[in-house]
Amino acid sequence: MNALLLLGTLINSGAIVLGTGVGCLRKRPFSVENQFFLKAVLGAAAAFAGVWLTWKSLNGTPGHILWQLAVVLLAMVLGKVVGRLLQLQKLSNRLGQFARRRIAAATPGRGGGYSDGVNVCSALFCAAPLGILGAISESLGAGPLPLLIKAVMDGLAAFSFVALFGWTVALSALPVLAFQGTISLAVGLLALPWLSAHHLVDPVNATVGLLIFAVSLLIFEVRRVEVADYLPSLIWAPLLTLWLA
Repeated sequence: MNALLLLGTLINSGAIVLGTGVGCLRKRPFSVENQFFLKAVLGAAAAFAGVWLTWKSLNGTPGHILWQLAVVLLAMVLGKVVGRLLQLQKLSNRLGQFARRRIAAATPGRGGGYSDGVNVCSALFCAAPLGILGAISESLGAGPLPLLIKAVMDGLAAFSFVALFGWTVALSALPVLAFQGTISLAVGLLALPWLSAHHLVDPVNATVGLLIFAVSLLIFEVRRVEVADYLPSLIWAPLLTLWLA
């Protein structure tokens, strides 16, 4: 059971190592056309994964489905309030700013940068909301699709970062494995039994699905959604369902 909980994370970590290896062998970056195509495919895949997860998590009569959706939306509103109070998005932004500064310092011609490879890549790969959402949804039985999408994204990013940081990019797979693996095991072994006993898995997965869809909007650069601030809604969704049932 533990291995199944970590399947998506293991693939994600392996993709980082693979992307680093390919980057070390292939010196030429992908063309702009290929980058645009891959971005479109990943965005579409994330949108599909989000809509599919939300749809399969809503069940019953049309009236009951509307009630479930209303609870999820209310959970997201409350989650946004808590997320802002906790400044989750600001924390995520600070990690991104840290990474951008290190990337700028490692630009060819300005020297150094290789020792920052693990820190920069770990910050970027672990701070991505899709990793947290994917680890939670997989541990709740929704499958590894979100983490497979992230695996491709991280693998491509690792490929591009090799030019700046060298083979040390591959070492960032370890923090990703530890971070996402801890989330998966904690949710799967601690939260899942309680959620299953009270029939509260679907509200969490439905909320995860909407947040994954929001990530697709970020990939397409359609709308800037502060996904990190919405993470507390994953706690509100089962609680509201339990209280309002």
